[in-house]
Amino acid sequence: MSLLEIVVLALIQGLTEFLPISSSAHLILPSQLLGWQDQGLAFDLILNIGTLSAVLIYFRYEVIKMLRAWVNSLRTKQQTRDSKLAWWIIWSTIPAALVGFFGKSLVETYLRSGYVIAVTTIIFGLLLWWADAKAKQVKTEYQTGLKGALIIGFAQVLALIPGTSRSGITITAGLMLGLTRNAAARFSFLMSIPIIAMASGYDMLKFILSDEYVDWSALFLGAGISFISAILCIHAFLILLNRVGMLPFVIYRLILGATLFYVLAGI
Repeated sequence: MSLLEIVVLALIQGLTEFLPISSSAHLILPSQLLGWQDQGLAFDLILNIGTLSAVLIYFRYEVIKMLRAWVNSLRTKQQTRDSKLAWWIIWSTIPAALVGFFGKSLVETYLRSGYVIAVTTIIFGLLLWWADAKAKQVKTEYQTGLKGALIIGFAQVLALIPGTSRSGITITAGLMLGLTRNAAARFSFLMSIPIIAMASGYDMLKFILSDEYVDWSALFLGAGISFISAILCIHAFLILLNRVGMLPFVIYRLILGATLFYVLAGI
C-alpha cells in the first residue's frame, strides 16, 4: 500500500465509523474512482482496533462505571442505573452478533453491490431525517429500557447491509424511541464497543490462521491515524449534535448516494 492509500483509508475508517454517514459507502469510492485494491485482512483489523481504542478511551469513565456496576449486580443482584445500562448494551449487541455470525457470508455474497450501497445510503439517510424531525427527544440513555435496547439492537442488524451505517441506524432507532440526540448518539457509541470488539476478534482469528504478509509500518500508521481521527470525530460530533441536528448528515448522505450512482453508471 502507498502512503496515500494508508492515510486516506485510515481517515475514512476513523471519521465514518461513528458518524451516521456509512463507512462502506465511503470505502467503495477509492476502489471505484482510483482503482485501489483491497487493503487486506491485517489492515482492516488494525483499523478496527484503532477505532475501538478511540471509543474506549473517550468513554473510559462511563465504561469503568458500567463494568463495576455490572459486576456488582452479578454479586448482589441489585441494579443501579449504570448496571442497567450495561445490561441493556449487552442485550442490544446479541441480535447483530448472531445474525452477523451466521449471515455474514450471505451479506458479502449478495449485498455488497455498489448500487445496494447507494440505495441504502439514501433511504436510511431519509429515515434518519424523519426520525430527527418527528421524535420527541426527551429521554436520556439511562431511560432506554430493555425493550428499547432490544429495538435498537435489532436496528443494528440492518447495518450488516452495506451503506446503512451502524451509527446512523442505531441513532435513528434511539431517536424514534424518544431519546435526545445526544443520548441516542452516546448509546450508539457505547453499543459499538462490544460489536467492534467481536468483529476485531473474528478478524484476528482469521489473520492468525492466514499467511498474509504484514507491513508493520503501514499497520502502525493506519492504527494511529484511525485512532486520532475517530476520537476527534466522536468529540466534535457530540458537541455539534444539538447545534446542527442530523440534517447536514442527511444532506451529505443524499449527495454521497447520488455520487455513487453517477460513478457506477459511468463504469
